[in-house]
Amino acid sequence: MKIVIVGAGIVGSSAAYHLARKGAEVVVVDKLHEGQATAAGAGIVCPWITRVEDQDWYTLANAGACYYPSLISQLKIDGESDLGYGLVGAIAVSNDETELNEIEKKVRKRQAETPEVGEVNRLSAKEARTLFPPLREDLGAIHVTGAARVDGKLLRDALQKGAAKHGATFYSGEARLEVANGKAIGVYVNGELISADSVVITAGAWALEILEPLGIEIHIEPQRGQIAHLKLPEEDTSKWPVILPQGSHYLVCFDDSRVVVGATRETGSRFDYRVTAAGIKEIMEEALSVAPGLSDSTLHEVRIGFRPNGPDILPLLGKIPSIQGLIIATGLGASGLTMGPYVGTLAAGLALNEEIEVNIAPYDPLRNSIGVK
Repeated sequence: MKIVIVGAGIVGSSAAYHLARKGAEVVVVDKLHEGQATAAGAGIVCPWITRVEDQDWYTLANAGACYYPSLISQLKIDGESDLGYGLVGAIAVSNDETELNEIEKKVRKRQAETPEVGEVNRLSAKEARTLFPPLREDLGAIHVTGAARVDGKLLRDALQKGAAKHGATFYSGEARLEVANGKAIGVYVNGELISADSVVITAGAWALEILEPLGIEIHIEPQRGQIAHLKLPEEDTSKWPVILPQGSHYLVCFDDSRVVVGATRETGSRFDYRVTAAGIKEIMEEALSVAPGLSDSTLHEVRIGFRPNGPDILPLLGKIPSIQGLIIATGLGASGLTMGPYVGTLAAGLALNEEIEVNIAPYDPLRNSIGVK
């Protein structure tokens, strides 16, 4: 079976890897847009500390987090180990004891349901700073040992290399979907028709551009995220946990004395690929309010990614009834690196007409109204 995947972010790269491992003939096409969300993102693998109450979102996010150990093991078997992945844990921080009590209660409930959560511990402010020295002195914490972080670009590249080792091929260029007699038969790339039995659209925020010419309307738009990378040359940050304040911002550390802080959520940005003064002000003020010890760090770089935002918090995942052999997997928003690799496996299963282990009805890609699932 031959399958074309359009879009080589985390979802498309995962789908390609899993399809190739199963023996499918896989072709991946990507236009190499500036601002791919995967390349910009610092992945937080910890859906257990979240204010999101939507059960359908949590089903995929939790499954995505639980899938990571298996994926990392598979990639290592294929000789890919440079992933920026680390089981470093995460701490939710607050100076409000009532708020910490609520977080602890929720996480312990999820711990009882999901062993992958690991240990859950209440930390004093002093204990929290032992794990993450730059923290503000009055912030207590809930520590979850099962959380991890991952470098989106490195993981994407590893998945693509793994897919190539199993026979997948990659094209650079703009894909135009070709449909005949109500069936997706391939894509045109650089004037060449690449035929296929199924086509999987994993083009993130750019998916609409591919589908609109066929009259397929999905509710997807780019949301700009600006993310700052700070350097602490004298510090070993490799084991520092993910920091989750009570908002949408975060701090994630990597092995090279680097602390990533972010991120803005700029809905309505379109594909405006710029670092803005307001964006930098927002992320630095948020970061330093939580970790003032970072004030003397070096601003190493700022990355920009366009998250694919759907009509609500859920991904767009499923087949298109009017066109046989066409699958859409996008719209993961800010959860791309948490659930993206797992969603890629589901998209691969749909392309192979396999039975899917979760009910994907809530993720219908053709829903187009806020709150409609």
